[in-house]
Amino acid sequence: MLRVEDLHVHYGGIHALKGIELAVGEGQIVALIGANGAGKSTTLNTISGLVRASGGRVEFLGKDITNAPSHEIVRMGLCQVPEGRKIFPEMTVIENLLMGAYIRNDSEEIKADRDLVFDLFPRLKERQHQVASTLSGGEQQMLAIGRGLMSRPKLLLLDEPSMGLAPLLVKEIFNIVKAINQQGTTILLVEQNANMALSIADYGYVLETGRTVLHGPAQELAANEEVKAAYLGG
Repeated sequence: MLRVEDLHVHYGGIHALKGIELAVGEGQIVALIGANGAGKSTTLNTISGLVRASGGRVEFLGKDITNAPSHEIVRMGLCQVPEGRKIFPEMTVIENLLMGAYIRNDSEEIKADRDLVFDLFPRLKERQHQVASTLSGGEQQMLAIGRGLMSRPKLLLLDEPSMGLAPLLVKEIFNIVKAINQQGTTILLVEQNANMALSIADYGYVLETGRTVLHGPAQELAANEEVKAAYLGG
């Protein structure tokens, strides 16, 4: 579904991505793990058209989308839930969700998808008329994911969904990510909580200073001594 080949990104004089390689198959959850500054978020932002690549290729559903405008990439079925949630704070929950469907005009199906989001996140239904800035951190993360789902993505990019959340909520968010995948959405997940990420992923990539240094089935990576020492707390 997604193929990234020899991807390079420069921020001025900084060479942030130095030949990233990865692939995501339909129906999979693929995890990108690595330390802060390894290039995980930059990889997602480049795939989704928010950052321009300086070399290499990004292919989605067989089409070259390298440096395509991000709104066109969303129309093709690839949507990113950004790090730090980036919800619209002065809008209500329901208005935020409708913003996620801005590329669509099938009002009945939009309503059906909104109800599916409410099934996944009952707390959002309870708070649908509440202003988003008044939600808890966990609820805001649910809203960010729900808003992403409203574009009906074939591939969902999730950037640090557990950031800043209490352990109990982290578990809940990861259970929901699994449920979204089981309902048919392919997921590329960037996550500092490497244990949790690898526990739900099919396949994983380890990034270090802008390079892909290891990859393999998630269970194998979780058992790898190098990975355990560097990212899984021994």
